[in-house]
Amino acid sequence: MFRLFRGTAIVVFVLTFTSMRVSAQTPPPTVSDDQINAIAEELYCPVCENVPLDVCGTQACEQWRGLIREKLAQGYTKEEIKQYFVDQYGDRVLAAPPAKGFNILVYIVPPLAILAGIYSFYRILITGKKTVEPQQKIAIPSSDQEEFLSLLEEELKNR
Repeated sequence: MFRLFRGTAIVVFVLTFTSMRVSAQTPPPTVSDDQINAIAEELYCPVCENVPLDVCGTQACEQWRGLIREKLAQGYTKEEIKQYFVDQYGDRVLAAPPAKGFNILVYIVPPLAILAGIYSFYRILITGKKTVEPQQKIAIPSSDQEEFLSLLEEELKNR
């Protein structure tokens, strides 16, 4: 009976350490360039002005993309990584600023300007379609007409 117990214990011991060694040798999860670019395209380079992080070619941006790779390998989510960059460099690194405070104007003013332009265009079209009725002709008596024409001729000669 003791031999059976000793044999079972040896098998369990060997299987336990074998499985531990195999799990320790599995490579860490790989992070693809597409995963990095999905996050980098939503961030702007803090050094270059108005350049998305995924297309910026500076050494600093390459380091930041490497940092994104490391954070993804450590299990950080997209939002956690974006928040990390906001904490480090401020809201200016975000491609889409948060809709709070002064930044809310970015989301309100353009639609209002478009609506005002459409309304103005509509009003111009409506007023352009209205036909102007001709004014009634005023009949000038012939004696007054001759006097008017003579005054007009004199005025034109003086100029």
